Amino acid sequence: MNVNTIDVDNFLRRAIAEDVGDGDHTTLSTIAASAYGKARLLVKDNGVIAGIEIARRVFELIDPDLRFEKLLSDGDAVKFGDIAFYVDGKAQSITIAERLVLNIMQRMSGIATKTARIQGMISGTRCKVLDTRKTTPCFRYFEKLAVHTGGGENHRFGLYDMILIKDNHIDYSGGMTNALRNVKEYLDSTGRTLRVEAEARSMKEIEDILEAGSLVFRILIDNFSPGDLREAVKLIDGRAETEASGNINEENVFAYAETGVDYISMGTLTHHIESLDLSLKAVTV
Repeated sequence: MNVNTIDVDNFLRRAIAEDVGDGDHTTLSTIAASAYGKARLLVKDNGVIAGIEIARRVFELIDPDLRFEKLLSDGDAVKFGDIAFYVDGKAQSITIAERLVLNIMQRMSGIATKTARIQGMISGTRCKVLDTRKTTPCFRYFEKLAVHTGGGENHRFGLYDMILIKDNHIDYSGGMTNALRNVKEYLDSTGRTLRVEAEARSMKEIEDILEAGSLVFRILIDNFSPGDLREAVKLIDGRAETEASGNINEENVFAYAETGVDYISMGTLTHHIESLDLSLKAVTV
């Protein structure tokens, strides 16, 4: 995952400002500024935890004097009743950070849990599950990090770090052969060394891609049945990496994985998930 342009602190500062505004007036009015507090991150579900290190950074940005004690690590399997970490220090600071920490960790953990479950369904095959760009705007880094934490792999991060020729690109350029020629000319003229992937909707388009030689490193085989996908993988015969997508879900993912395809990309990893139930609870004497 290309994260060179991702400023995590900048995102977190914007998220804090969105939530706090000119002050958490409930906290400021109910909790003394001098009050000391301690809290624990309580797991109330079974799954895979993710976002612990992001939570640590949220606390640091809100109050550098807060102390963070990590008991679990990102990627750990968790069950109801587990404690992920403790945080202690100024009680106001802990309360102000609470919801942002939970919002990030619950969603990330839900994504990591789903990814781990699906990757587990295809264990024993050569296939790896990939995410897509079907992510929450401005939250993509965290969602893709969660996929990686859950044992999946990241596809391109954005439009800038790979060329992925899809159906509209093919149709608007007048067909696969034209699209591939245009891409090669673009790369030659700009001096860019971007990797190229092309989507194939038929065996004919796969043949057109293969005729382009080494230009395309991976072929995205879209909306094929498992039987047709097996034939496509056989036709490609290792001349390019293979990726399957389209109408693949938890019920049929193994049937696709056992065709010999290298990757399965699933937008559902990030856009259709159930957040893991977590709570930040005060530790009282």
